[in-house]
Amino acid sequence: MPRYEYRCRPCGSTFELNRPMAESSAPAVCPDGHEDTVKLLSTVAVGGSATAPAPSAPSGGGGGCCGGGCCG
Repeated sequence: MPRYEYRCRPCGSTFELNRPMAESSAPAVCPDGHEDTVKLLSTVAVGGSATAPAPSAPSGGGGGCCGGGCCG
């Protein structure tokens, strides 16, 4: 179940709620009972590496006119 982060306007506290996506826009009440809250945009951390593979060097006799002996 997704976790959403909210901020209470009257007291300034932030809190999280686990709720279905269908209820993500529903009003949320802060732990102190205030109803004037706003949903915050959360960042998502994704693991892994963002490096691109190194280009491979041509192998063997190559190809094309200047790489394979068709120029003379």
